[in-house]
Amino acid sequence: QVPLVESGRGLVQSGESLRLSCTASRDSFSRSAMGWYRQYPGSQREWVAAISHVGATNYADSVKGRFTISRDNAKRTLYLQMNSLKPEDTAVYYCNIGGTYVPSIGRYYPVPPWGQGTQVTVSS
Repeated sequence: QVPLVESGRGLVQSGESLRLSCTASRDSFSRSAMGWYRQYPGSQREWVAAISHVGATNYADSVKGRFTISRDNAKRTLYLQMNSLKPEDTAVYYCNIGGTYVPSIGRYYPVPPWGQGTQVTVSS
């Protein structure tokens, strides 16, 4: 399996912004749905945002209006722009590519592999 490589980890203050990137070297990138997840210590990974292969997007209520998911098929890169960050956004963020996006409910169902994750820390 071709690995996913996340980048953009950082330590920021509450209210600031950060952009995460996820690069995947696979020919099917442009035809794939994708998603971002995050994981708090001791908790299961939770869904954050998703984008279909045609660009439809959806977000978890906790990030709606603050986060934006986007994709650049030419660069085979998935992005997560995070604005107005809060301390509760502190987590390890993971991207996932190639899962199933269900437009009727705006949900994304991930498939392996996962990247190594990138740490986002927001101080108050």
